[in-house]
Amino acid sequence: MIDIRLSDNLELMTEMQDNTVDLIYCDILYGTGRKFKDYQDLKPKREIIEEHYMPRIKEMHRILKDTGSIYLQMDTKINHWMRCIMDDVFGYDNFLNEIIWCYSGGGVPKKDFASKHDHILRYSKTNKYIFNLDDVRDDYSDDVKNSNPSRYDKSYRKNGVYSGYKPNPLGKHPNDWWKIQQLMPSDKKERVDYATQKPKALIERIIKASSNEGDLVADFYGGSFTTAEVCKDLNRNFIGCDISEKAVAIGLERTKY
Repeated sequence: MIDIRLSDNLELMTEMQDNTVDLIYCDILYGTGRKFKDYQDLKPKREIIEEHYMPRIKEMHRILKDTGSIYLQMDTKINHWMRCIMDDVFGYDNFLNEIIWCYSGGGVPKKDFASKHDHILRYSKTNKYIFNLDDVRDDYSDDVKNSNPSRYDKSYRKNGVYSGYKPNPLGKHPNDWWKIQQLMPSDKKERVDYATQKPKALIERIIKASSNEGDLVADFYGGSFTTAEVCKDLNRNFIGCDISEKAVAIGLERTKY
């Protein structure tokens, strides 16, 4: 089931029943104040960010199952404010990770370090959350093998300190920083005509980690609706929305059978 709506996300969420969603992933408005090709971003002011997100995060908490997880993606503009909102609604003890998505490409500033990462805040509703470790393990590389793999991952060091341990055949335990290349202009096969589109590989990792086949995944900032397409590919159900007719048209095209 793929359910894509042309709707304000708060309106859609208020129509949904309690404890019905297994996983929420949202590439939210980043609070840059910029006018992008396809949407107007929020201004980077705390009162504006809180006014927009607090009621929406409360609704996300209400509709999420006790076994569910939520991932919110943003950059450095508002992640500190969003962390406070998420702590207030989901609870400090239910904070799981701040995942850093690292990438390369694009322009660089002359007087600053290049900003080439996003933050993904990961929270649960309870301590019963789904986490499919073996579906998201990383490949062992020579650099990892020769440096400092985790003893608890059945890995080993080249100098034989942990000589009794063997690498897990399914791969290395994943870290909270992910090096996944952002979409480039040359990525014609995956690209759609939508600004700030995220790569399928990034969202695939989240969906595999925190949901199972047949589960319901929600994305309330649909944008290019990559989440919907990945759900279709991975046999998950999907519900999501956007206020842009263009975005919804893209989502329906990407998920048609």
